[in-house]
Amino acid sequence: MTDLSAALGATARAHGFDLMGIAAPDAIPEAAPRLSAFLAEGQHGDMEWLARSPDRRGDPSILWPEVRSVVMLGLNYGPAQDPLQILEQRQRAAISVYAQGDDYHDVIKSRLKAVARWLVQQAGGDVKVFVDTAAVMEKPLAAAAGVGWQGKHTNLVSRRFGSWLFLGAIFTTLALPRTRPEADHCGSCRACLDACPTAAFPAPYRLDARRCISYLTIEHKGPIARDLRPLMGNRIYGCDDCLAVCPWNKFARAGREAKLAARADLREPRLADLVRLDDAAFRALFAKSPVKRTGRDRFVRNVLIAIGNSGDAALAEAAELLLADASPLVRGAAIWALGRLAPSRLARIADRYRRRETDPAVIEEWTAAVAAAA
Repeated sequence: MTDLSAALGATARAHGFDLMGIAAPDAIPEAAPRLSAFLAEGQHGDMEWLARSPDRRGDPSILWPEVRSVVMLGLNYGPAQDPLQILEQRQRAAISVYAQGDDYHDVIKSRLKAVARWLVQQAGGDVKVFVDTAAVMEKPLAAAAGVGWQGKHTNLVSRRFGSWLFLGAIFTTLALPRTRPEADHCGSCRACLDACPTAAFPAPYRLDARRCISYLTIEHKGPIARDLRPLMGNRIYGCDDCLAVCPWNKFARAGREAKLAARADLREPRLADLVRLDDAAFRALFAKSPVKRTGRDRFVRNVLIAIGNSGDAALAEAAELLLADASPLVRGAAIWALGRLAPSRLARIADRYRRRETDPAVIEEWTAAVAAAA
């Protein structure tokens, strides 16, 4: 069986994976109570799917009673350049590194299936593969399998690849030899905690998703709290700050292959171009990207917040054009952006738009923006 494990690791590497470990299904007994505490405090925000069947997330054998081993695989997606440099270019959009190329779910799943097929062909048994699409807690399982450890930012950290790893899981009915868990090497470092723009970490190893820019720009469905908007800068999809400052990244190699390469049009796109996207143009631009899951309205909401933070008065016209958008979410964000860039202009036209507005949240945005402009 040791020979099988070695051959499995070689097969995984041949399919582009950089790390592999094997854990027992019962290797994460602490995961369920931690998840319960997270949910009880409401720190999951709008992510109601996390609250569904939490027992299945904490115990893989509840998800699939026949599982006897969990093979965890990691793929390095470390960027070639510092992803935080774009934060200084306020007229351009910062899209998280992982979302600048093709959807990682599709890329990883096809590779996982290939490795899983090989395992069945060599040793029999049955398998299931997961890539962030089911009730599987990939990060605790990866830590238990020795792929890395969960850092103070709650993401997985590897001594070889830092904080830049995609994770995938193969559940198998085979009893494979376990690999040793990786020790926590964070020590006294708190770089990731201090880097968070919105103070989303109430304590080391704890995340309040309601303040996390990744959550706010991707998962959150409604208006973003006004006190958090200025802290978002030009981050319109995800946030790399806590990952990018991890000291272990200095040991990582930029490992993007052709299928994971960043698209040129998503590295440093102009806010002025993105804010003009209608639904059809949004779908066309992000057809193969994870960004498509947010939908046009949430995406443009994020772009408008970035425009409001840009300090570029030339973008005020783009915000004004969206005051009559069909989406209340977009209209509300446009009000805020225009109020930040051109408060006197907003005050002059406010009555015209407020008279015909029927959405309570948008009316509230008008009230707040006009008061701020006074």
